[in-house]
Amino acid sequence: MALKPLGDRIVIKQVEKEETTKSGIVLPGTAQEKPQIAEVIAVGPGGIVDGKEVKMEVKPGDKVIYSKYAGTEVKYDGEEYIIIKQSDVLAVIE
Repeated sequence: MALKPLGDRIVIKQVEKEETTKSGIVLPGTAQEKPQIAEVIAVGPGGIVDGKEVKMEVKPGDKVIYSKYAGTEVKYDGEEYIIIKQSDVLAVIE
C-alpha cells in the first residue's frame, strides 16, 4: 500500500453493499445509501496530535462503522478510498 496516513488518520475502503433487501427486493442504484461500513486499509502512527497523545485503536483488516459525512474521498490506482480521523470511527465490528 503506497498510501500512508499521517497522525491519527486512517485509510478505509467501503464494503460493497447488497443490492437486494433481506426479503429479496432488488433496489435500484438511486435508492441505495452509501454504506457506513468499511475495511481499514492503513493506519497512521498516532502520537501527539493537537497537543494530545493519540493511541491508535484500529489496525489494518478491521471492519469499522464510521460517521456518515466523515473523511475525504480519494482515488488512487483506480480504487476509491476514504481518509478519516480515528475519532470518526464509531465502532469496530468483531
